[in-house]
Amino acid sequence: MFSEKILYLMIYCLINILQYLNLLELQKIIINRTRKLKTLKKTLTAAFIFSIAMGILEAIVVVYLRDMFYSTGFKFPLKIIPGPIIKVEILREFCTLVMLVTVAFIAGKNKLGIFSYFLFCFAVWDIAYYAGLKLILNWPPSLFTWDILFLIPLPWIGPVLAPIISSLTMILLSLLLLFLPDKRNDFKVKKPEWALIYAGAFIIFISFIWDYANIVISNGLLKVLISPGNSALRNITINYMPRYFNWSIFIAGLCLIYISMFLIIKRYFPFNSS
Repeated sequence: MFSEKILYLMIYCLINILQYLNLLELQKIIINRTRKLKTLKKTLTAAFIFSIAMGILEAIVVVYLRDMFYSTGFKFPLKIIPGPIIKVEILREFCTLVMLVTVAFIAGKNKLGIFSYFLFCFAVWDIAYYAGLKLILNWPPSLFTWDILFLIPLPWIGPVLAPIISSLTMILLSLLLLFLPDKRNDFKVKKPEWALIYAGAFIIFISFIWDYANIVISNGLLKVLISPGNSALRNITINYMPRYFNWSIFIAGLCLIYISMFLIIKRYFPFNSS
């Protein structure tokens, strides 16, 4: 009888010790995740501030360029800019990408983190750039105002609203890919989801170059596209007026990216059927 009481007491003590150890382990997990979350928020804040400053700086550079070549205001058709200046502008855009990639490498702890921080920084930089132009030059007058977005590998052209929508999408995707791994240790983006993201991004890229590329191809100038000083390309440039932005292609690309985000969220946070 006495031995049974001792046995029950030992079992009771063992259960309490195990519960205590489990609580300690749970406490360690909570503290660890809290620290990771604080680090993530701190890194995101730093990346956010850097990207805003870089976007404003980019806007200031464009203010100088427009004062030199578009003193009466930027509009299509484009004015002829000397070949050396065009090359310098392309180099500037390339260096901008290098800076954004470098920050992403510093902030991200793995490939997914680097990719996510690059998306985040690029998107915030782009929005800050247009905000800077609006504050300094009161431009664009409308979200549907046409702009040259990039020159690499050929001119990206579209209404300002399109890159802003793209940037907001990039911010949503980057935050999803940054915060989910912090909450789920088993987080992983599957190959079909990556395929949707990359396919969507490529289709959006096509929508930006669609109009200009069609004109170049229809004039048989694809081979000389990389020669900014080519006279035939110069003639196209000084006469080029954006005809239309292919919103259907753009929206199709966006849909693919949002479908990938939906699939990721659904996989880790399944919706109740009830």
